[in-house]
Amino acid sequence: MTMRLWRYEDLNEIASLESECFSQDPWNVRMLAESFLSPHFVGVLMEEDGAITAYGGIGVVEDEAELQLIATAEMYRRCGRGKLVLARLEEEAKKRGAKRMFLEVRVSNSSAILMYLKDGFQGIYARPRYYKDGEDALVMKKEL
Repeated sequence: MTMRLWRYEDLNEIASLESECFSQDPWNVRMLAESFLSPHFVGVLMEEDGAITAYGGIGVVEDEAELQLIATAEMYRRCGRGKLVLARLEEEAKKRGAKRMFLEVRVSNSSAILMYLKDGFQGIYARPRYYKDGEDALVMKKEL
């Protein structure tokens, strides 16, 4: 198992895994490419035997980072991969001068919320009907 930064040639595989992980509103290759090409974006992934098993990405502007996406392939969930990707993204955010990190998570995604709480994130407010299907988002924040 190795962890590394994204490369452009990873985007198709990440998009495929994204659509497997998220039935609603998955990022497509174009969206991933637009983020990847931004000077503010940092993407980290884990791979095993040449296959991507987990990935995440943040945007860093001045002293704030935003977790834009994070996911783990279904067969690798609850093994700590998401936590490792999140920790590496936090390191990358600090290297780039971020003092705090924000994220939005579906209020129904209890496993993700629990991971974020264990990692030191705190819920700060809800965004009503944030997602296309009308579900609320919980906005969370962590001081780095």
